[in-house]
Order: sequence, then C-alpha cells, then structure tokens
Amino acid sequence: MKILVCGASGFIGQAVCARLAADGHEVLRGVRRATGASDVAIDYSRDLAPSAWRERLRGVDAVVNAVGIISEHGAASFDALHARAPAALFAACAEAGVRRVVQISALGAADGDTPYFSSKRAADEALMALPLEWTILRPSLVFGPGGDSAAMFCQVASMPVMAAPALGGARFQPVHVEDLAQVVAAALDPARPARRVIDVAGNSAVSYDAMLAAYRAAMGFAPAPLLHIPAPAMACAAWVGGKIPGVPLTPDNWRMLRAGSALAPDDTASAAATRELLGRAPRAIGAFMGPAEAQLFRLQALEGWRNVLLRATLAIVWLVTALVSAFVYPQADSLALLARVGLEGGPALLALYGAAALDAAFGIATIAWPRRALWLAQGALVLGYSVVIAVCLPEFLWHPFGPLLKNLPVLAILAILYAEEKAWTT
Repeated sequence: MKILVCGASGFIGQAVCARLAADGHEVLRGVRRATGASDVAIDYSRDLAPSAWRERLRGVDAVVNAVGIISEHGAASFDALHARAPAALFAACAEAGVRRVVQISALGAADGDTPYFSSKRAADEALMALPLEWTILRPSLVFGPGGDSAAMFCQVASMPVMAAPALGGARFQPVHVEDLAQVVAAALDPARPARRVIDVAGNSAVSYDAMLAAYRAAMGFAPAPLLHIPAPAMACAAWVGGKIPGVPLTPDNWRMLRAGSALAPDDTASAAATRELLGRAPRAIGAFMGPAEAQLFRLQALEGWRNVLLRATLAIVWLVTALVSAFVYPQADSLALLARVGLEGGPALLALYGAAALDAAFGIATIAWPRRALWLAQGALVLGYSVVIAVCLPEFLWHPFGPLLKNLPVLAILAILYAEEKAWTT
C-alpha cells in the first residue's frame, strides 16, 4: 500500500515509517520540511481545511496520523495540531477515497479534561463520524530510543539519588515504541477489523517509582535511594513551567502525571486487541532494553545530567571566587600576595579587581554561553594562575589544604566539557 505517515520525523512517526517500509509498503513521510524524494511537506499549524490535503492524498491508500505535542509553543497549539488539522485531514481522506486511517491518540483521551486530552478527543470524534475504515490507538507512555520521555526517565533513573514526584497510587503501563509501530502496521491491514478504539499499553502496570527502578536496573546501575518530591513543590514547579513556552512540566501535565497512564482493570478488550494485532503479548518493562540499547541509554542518561552538574559546579567556583576576592578576603592580604609576584600599588589593585571581574564573567558565561572557546580561555587562565603561583608562591604547592593542586580537577572538568561540547545521540 501507499501510506502517508503524518509526523514522520517524530519519535513515534519514525518507528512507524521504519516498520511499514520493512513490511514492503511505499511510505510517504509527512514532515514540516521536505528534503527527500518520499517526503511530503505538511504544516499542521496551517493546513486546517480539507482542501489543503486533497492533492497530497492523490493515490494514497492509507494514512497514519502520528503528530502530537506535549506542550504548546508559538503556533503549535493543541487546537490546531491535535484537533483542527487532523479533522481536516480525515475529511479529505473521506473525499479522496483513502481506504484506511489510523489515528494515534493518547490513553486518557476518552474522558480527560485537560486541553491536551480534549484536543485529542476532538480529532478522535471527528474521525469516528466519517465513513472510513478507521482505527484509533490510544497508547500509554511510549518508550524507546529517541523518545524525549524515555530519555528523561532514564536520566532521572541514572542519578545517584533518584528524584521522583510523590504520586500516591498512580500506575503506569508504558509500551515500547516498536510494539506500537507493529500495532499500527497491523491495524492498516485491510483484512483486519476496523472502526475500533484500542487502548495500547505494555505488559507491566507499575508505580512511577517501580518504573524508574526498572529502567535503572536495565541500564546496569546498582539500586539507589529514592527522594520523593512533595506534591506542593511539584505543583509550584508546574505553575512556573506553565509560564515558560515549551517547558513540558505544566499544571495540566502535572494533573495527567498524577492520574497515571495505565489500562483500566476491566479493559480486557483493549488488552486482547493489542495481543491480536501484535500476535503476542506486548513487552514487559523489563524487556524494553536489549544489551546494546541498555548501554546506549546508560551513556545518554549519564551525559544528560553530567554536563549540567559539571557546568553548575564550575560556575559556582568562578562566582564564589570572584565574590571572595573582591569583598570577603582582606584586601591587605591579597595585595601582600600580589606584591610577591611583582605587582604593587595601582597595578596590584587593577589585577585584584580585574581578576575578580573576569572570574565573575567566566561564572556567568559558564551557564549562559557554554562554548569550546570559553573552556579553552578558562583552562588557559587556570594554567596561568597555577604556573605563576608555583613559581612565586611555592609554599602553596605543599599547603595542607592543597589550594593549587585543586586546580587539577578544575582542569579535568574543563577537558570533559571541551570534549563533550556537542552531545551525541546515537
């Protein structure tokens, strides 16, 4: 079949395209910017009428809608991307004679009252009203390489102390992205029954804490203490996040997180339909990562928070050093040290406060302007300080507090930051 996959560059869309291509289908990739021969340019923020889709659907046998956002930003609104554009696409499918449509919605869309859920539900209802062979899939949390939520969960799970929101009895039933892609491919089969809504979930319903522990174990980390973040603190963070465009933690998302994401205990029909489409039970959470994937997730998780920790630590060192040099340490003692390296009077004062200003600038730049050039400049300054002190003030080499030797870990941090300027993802 000739299948148009909208949202083909996204996490789920990429997996669906790969699965359909492996099954021998001709896949048209609906993307914002078409660059390849099989790409079709689409823009869900603007393609809000059926007329915008008719030409794109010429000769298409089936359509998969995998477009979705977790928070609104700019022109990317829930109303446009989740409701109006899909409804226009589905209406155009009915006009163009497209045989099958698979809508990837979200678990909870049936009765959720957040804008995310209501917009998903609006598209679902628009599709159900049309004379098409449709299947609506409502997946739980989707896990897999390249997924933002998977990366976030693994990053938290890899930390020496795992920080998790206090969610009470909320349950989660994540599904692997390859299982979801296989379900999509099976639902497109003309021999399969259509016009059904299926909640798609994995084979493990667990608490948030147990989900993190499972990911941590799969990545090969020893068990770690768990720190629960109180619900009021999470609510405050969500309130702040809601004021910043593009931040995933918003009040609505916090509400959805507290509600969990798992099949209802009596939803045996969806579980059976998922097994039927897969030809087997979906993967349990402990089977999400093979050995190679586990190593990849482990390295990516460590890289995700290590860079932030090193930069924050380095920034504190520079800023505190600036503060102590300019305002805390006795000026007379600082000038006495500078006199031993050949600076007195005005040049000594200029060196003292100029160095403090430079330290402060380096501290701010470490957070706001991280660059290889910055790490080289900082390394050159630290080395310069170290050489001058070693020659002119050699007692600091064998001082019991090791003030000069402590420059070695600072240089090591700078070397790591320089080497990891561009985070790898594959």
